[in-house]
Amino acid sequence: MEAKQRLEIEDWIIGQALAGSSVQVLLDGFCRRLADAGFQLWRVNVSQPTLHPIIEGYLYIWRKDAEEVEEDGWLRGEAGATDEQLDGVPFAYMWRHDVMRLRERLWESNQPTRFPLLNDFRAQGASDYYALQIRIGEEARPGPTNRLITSWVTDRAGGFSDAETAALDALFPALALAINRGATERAFESVVTAYLGRAAGRRVLTGSVKRGGGESLRAVLWYCDLRGFTKISDNQPRDRLLGMMHDYFECMVNTVHEFGGEVLKFTGDGFLAMFSEDEDDEANCCAALNAAAATAERCDELRDRRQAEGLPWADFGLGLHLGEVEFGNIGSRDRLDFTVVGPAVNEVARIEAMSRALDQRVVVSAAFAQAAGCGDADRLVSLGRYALRGVRQPQELFTLLQRDAGG
Repeated sequence: MEAKQRLEIEDWIIGQALAGSSVQVLLDGFCRRLADAGFQLWRVNVSQPTLHPIIEGYLYIWRKDAEEVEEDGWLRGEAGATDEQLDGVPFAYMWRHDVMRLRERLWESNQPTRFPLLNDFRAQGASDYYALQIRIGEEARPGPTNRLITSWVTDRAGGFSDAETAALDALFPALALAINRGATERAFESVVTAYLGRAAGRRVLTGSVKRGGGESLRAVLWYCDLRGFTKISDNQPRDRLLGMMHDYFECMVNTVHEFGGEVLKFTGDGFLAMFSEDEDDEANCCAALNAAAATAERCDELRDRRQAEGLPWADFGLGLHLGEVEFGNIGSRDRLDFTVVGPAVNEVARIEAMSRALDQRVVVSAAFAQAAGCGDADRLVSLGRYALRGVRQPQELFTLLQRDAGG
C-alpha cells in the first residue's frame, strides 16, 4: 500500500470517528477501502469486551460476500469453558496470555493448527490468518474495555504479503481508536440505562444532570415487594436467595417494561416503577392494570416451577396510585439519584403495605380507580376506606379481580 493511500484511509477513519459513525459503518468502509487498495480480504473480525452487566462483549464480522457487517455478542458466564478450551480460541488465547500479534499461515501446511476455528477456515478456502490486539488507556481506565482485538483472513494463494501486514499494523491504531470511541459510548449508555432505567438514562445522557433539575409530571406509580422475604432469607443459603430474587425480578420487571412502564429503583426485595408514556391518565392506568394482571399470572407460573424444583418461592404485594411527582436529580453534589419524589410516592408505598393487612396481591388507590376506564371498572372492587400511615384523610382502596385467560 502506498503512503498516500494509507493517509487517505487514516483521514477517512478520523472523519468517521468525528461523525460518530457506528462500528458497522467503520468496519465496512475500512474493509472496502483496503479491497480497493489490493487486499483480498475473506473475513474480518473486531471484538471488544464491554461493561454491560449481562453482555460481556460484542463482536463485528465482515465477510466479503455479505451485504452488511454482522453484529453478535456473548453473555457473561455463557461459555463455561475450561482454560484448555479457551486456549483453543484465537481471541481468548490472545486475551488470556497477553499476545499482541498472532499469525497462522494456513497455506503452508495441511496439518491441523492448535485452533479448531482456523482449521474450519482453511477447509472453507482461507489461506492466512493475522490477528492484532491493542491496549487503549490501560493506565487511565483499567477494566474490560481497555483492549480491542481484530483478525484478518485472506483466501489468496500465499496469504498476506509483508507489505499488507505492515499496512495493517500501521492502520490498526487509528481504526481501534475510532471503534473504541463508539464502543465506549455504547458501554456508557448500557451502564447508565441498566442502572438508572431507560427514561432516566436518556435524560442523563442528554444533559439533565443538574441537581434539582427535572420536571413535574403526572404518572401512575407502581410499588411492589416480595412477601415473606425476611423469613426466606433467614432460612436459605445466599445463592438460593439471590436466585429467587433474580427469577422474580426478571419476571416482574420484564412485564413492567413490556407494558410500557419504567423501573426507577430497587428497594431491597421490591421496586418502584412508573407508567407515564401516554399523556392520558386512563391509558397509563390501563397499561399498569394489564401489567399487574400479567405479573400475577407469570408469578404463579414461576411459583409452580420453583415448587416443582424444590426451590424457595414467594408471593408479592403491589400498590398502584396516580399522582403528581417530581422526576429529576435528587441528592448531594457528589452523589445524585435520578428518581421521583413527592407525596404520591409515599402514598403508593403505604398502599402497598395495606396489601398484607387486606390479604390482597394488588391494591389500588381511589385516584387510580377513578381514572381507570378502558373497560376496567368491572375489574376493580372496593375494599372500603382505610387510614394510611402519614396520609391525612382515610382513602378508599380497591383491588384487581383476575380475568380468565380468555377474557
